[in-house]
Amino acid sequence: MKIALIGYGKMGKEIEKVALLRGHQIVLKVDEHNASSYTDEELTQADAAIEFSTPHTAYNNILRCFKCKVPVVVGTTGWLDKIEEVKSECLRTGNTFFYASNYSIGVNLFFQLNKHLASLMNSYPIYTPVMEEIHHIHKKDSPSGTGITLAEGVIAELDRKTSWAEGDSKDPSVLSIHSKREGEVPGTHIIRYASPIDEISISHIAHNRQGFAFGAVIAAEWIQGKKGIWSMDDMLGFRNANQSS
Repeated sequence: MKIALIGYGKMGKEIEKVALLRGHQIVLKVDEHNASSYTDEELTQADAAIEFSTPHTAYNNILRCFKCKVPVVVGTTGWLDKIEEVKSECLRTGNTFFYASNYSIGVNLFFQLNKHLASLMNSYPIYTPVMEEIHHIHKKDSPSGTGITLAEGVIAELDRKTSWAEGDSKDPSVLSIHSKREGEVPGTHIIRYASPIDEISISHIAHNRQGFAFGAVIAAEWIQGKKGIWSMDDMLGFRNANQSS
């Protein structure tokens, strides 16, 4: 498979290593030096694009992939105010869009565990949930896309929480997220349910970026021959056939 890497920072380089090990070819690398100069002809050489850029460039990068009819796997977070526009454009133009807030297989299993625990805790209002996340100091969005996905998972299953907010909230209907940025931490996420009697917590700790890179490459392989809007839930079998495909 021929892959275009849109975003060639630390994640892009890690994705390149995984892709090459799996026998793929990198036909285009886009970074700050050529972001405004690479051509559509270069992009159309790719069987798939893997987009890990920045929140302010992701939207245009995705639309350019649609224009060139290149299936795109997107890992950039912090731009989701425009995701409904992207989905609509994807379906209108008959393209392929795969988005995940986190491509780690372990994290996506953790998403499912998080929702299941929240559903169990729905009957026990004595427990108050709080979320904590730790990422490296270069992380541009806060909370992270992973943190937001976890928060949405809790809110979907826990009737007493209807929204989330960063920092401490005095509103009992709001899920508090404490976001920390430290050193080169790849990503740590903790959900705690505390009562006056005890505490239950679950956590996911990433040791490096390899899990994220591996998942992104697997997603690029998986979408070959598919049209529509896809996610890790589809790829991992947590949801049956995507209704938009």
